[in-house]
Amino acid sequence: MLPVASTLKKMSSCSGRKLAAVVKELEAFAPISLAEKWDNVGLLIEPHKERDVKRILLTNDLTEPVMKEALQKQVEMIISYHPPIFKPLTRITQSNWKERVVAACLANSIALYSPHTAWDKKSGGVNDWLAQAVAIENIRPLIPEFGAEPGTGSGRLIETKMEVSQLVEALQLHIENNVHLALAVGHESKTVVRSVGICAGSGASVLRGIQADAIITGEMSHHEVLDFNHNGTSVLLCNHSNSERGFLRVFAPKLGELLQGACEILVSEKDQDPLVTAAPKQQAQQ
Repeated sequence: MLPVASTLKKMSSCSGRKLAAVVKELEAFAPISLAEKWDNVGLLIEPHKERDVKRILLTNDLTEPVMKEALQKQVEMIISYHPPIFKPLTRITQSNWKERVVAACLANSIALYSPHTAWDKKSGGVNDWLAQAVAIENIRPLIPEFGAEPGTGSGRLIETKMEVSQLVEALQLHIENNVHLALAVGHESKTVVRSVGICAGSGASVLRGIQADAIITGEMSHHEVLDFNHNGTSVLLCNHSNSERGFLRVFAPKLGELLQGACEILVSEKDQDPLVTAAPKQQAQQ
């Protein structure tokens, strides 16, 4: 069972904002109407008792370690990029970790907001952040969003000129993590890449059929990788959330500006991808 936040609140220099005002700014930045129809975005938990939001915790995934961190830091709101409530909950008990997280938010009057695919499509959002790993000569959405501001839509297609090895190195530096590479049939490390498809997260469905020398996404299946490789496309995989998480560091000061300094914006220190690359035993001992 997750702990209950202390009633002894830490002093904050921030004046705070009403929850409705924070939500209004979030939806002005990226309207939830941009999200995919299957997605569950927006304000997911609204506390029974209204109180000012002075501290906001940003996280890619609201796991139990992150929930514990939120309670320790005594935040009034959590913005979780991935929606912790996706499929309908038929009960809220202590037998399932997602139900325990929801129960902790309710018990401690913590609001929960999730933007997910609205941030993916947003011009200047998650996909554009991931695209910054590439030396961009030109960039456009793979699937433009009708009626939205220019640059909005699903995925990105980039024109560039980089060797595969340079692209891998630049991506690893950008996400500050390891990258998995599957070279296309006929490609090698010195092959020049002139077009790159981008889709943060699990991007196979968005990127399928693309004519590009390389693609960057978080994850895809073994057989999807083989299909891309045999169609002349090298695949760079970051692990799902590593292709998204870095955007939070960019968004934190942006949100602070939108709220005119009225709220303290924190980025989770406990949020991380569940997968890590394990070093060989011999290497680990060096």
